[in-house]
Amino acid sequence: MGALTNMVRLRAGIDLGGTKIAGIVLDATDRVIAEARRPSPRGDYGLSLEAIAAVVGDLERSAGAVASIGIGMPGCLAPATDRVQNANSVWLNDRPIKADLEALLGRPVRLANDANCFVLSEATDGAAAGAGTVFGVIIGTGCGGGIVVDGRLLDGPRSIAGEWGHTPLPWMEADEFDQTTCWCGRKGCLETWVSGTGLARDHARQTGRSLSGEEIVAQAAAGDAGAQRALDRHASRLARGLAMICTVLDPHVIVLGGGLSALPHLYEALPPLMAPYILAADTRVVIRPPRWGDASGVRGAARLWP
Repeated sequence: MGALTNMVRLRAGIDLGGTKIAGIVLDATDRVIAEARRPSPRGDYGLSLEAIAAVVGDLERSAGAVASIGIGMPGCLAPATDRVQNANSVWLNDRPIKADLEALLGRPVRLANDANCFVLSEATDGAAAGAGTVFGVIIGTGCGGGIVVDGRLLDGPRSIAGEWGHTPLPWMEADEFDQTTCWCGRKGCLETWVSGTGLARDHARQTGRSLSGEEIVAQAAAGDAGAQRALDRHASRLARGLAMICTVLDPHVIVLGGGLSALPHLYEALPPLMAPYILAADTRVVIRPPRWGDASGVRGAARLWP
C-alpha cells in the first residue's frame, strides 16, 4: 500500500447501486487506473458495508496505493443527523453509514446522492462541461436528479436539491389521476411514471402484457402499436416533468442518465413536447446523453474529493 499522502493524488469513486457496487480509481490526470465491482447485497445493511469495504480493498490493491473514498448512494445524508434518508434501498434508511464506513475503513469518507455524482461528472468534463447551470437526470429503475451551478453541486440545507423524482407529475391528463403509490408512500410521484419501472407498469396497465422496458422498445421497433403508445406516453410525461424543472431552475443543459437515457428518440422528441409548458418566449432546451454513460456515477463520486 502507498502512503496516506497518495490520497492527495488518487481518488476512488464508488457507486452503491441496487444490484452492484462498482468502483474506479482516478489518478491526478483523471485517468482510470483501477476498476472493481461486486454484487450489491439486498436487504442487509451490514453486508452492504462489508461489500463496500471489499471493493475499496480490490481497488487499492489494483492501484497499489491508498486513495480518498467518495461514494454515490441512493438517497442522501440528513445534515442534522448524518443518517441516510430517502433511499429506495430502504435497508439503508436511518443508518449512520458515514460513521460506520469511516470506522470500518479507518479514514474519512465522503458520500452524496448518486444523481448528484452523475451530474457532477457530466458538468465537469462530460456532456455539460462549461455550462453554467446543469440539471442531471437519472431515469433507470428509479428516478433521480441533481443540480450543478458554476461547477459546484447545489445540495441545500436538507440535502434534497434536485430530487424531482418525488415531485408530482405536472399537468396531469384525465387518465393519469389513478395514481400508483410510490415506495416513499406518496401518490403521483414522477418516479412512478417516468422510470423504467413506471414505463413497464404503464404498458402492462394499458395492454395487459408485462414487458420490461427493453422489450417494450423492441416491440415498438417491430411495429407493435401498444408498445409505441407506451413510449409516447412516457415521453410526454418526461417532457412535462422536465418542463417544470425549466420553470423553476432554467438550466443551460439537461443531461439524461440511467438505462432509459439510451433511448435515442428522447433527444428528438422531448424539446417540442416540452415547449408548450415552458413559460418563456424562447422555449428551446438543450438535452444531451451522458458522455461517460454508466461510468459517470463513479467518476462523480471520486470528484467529491478535490
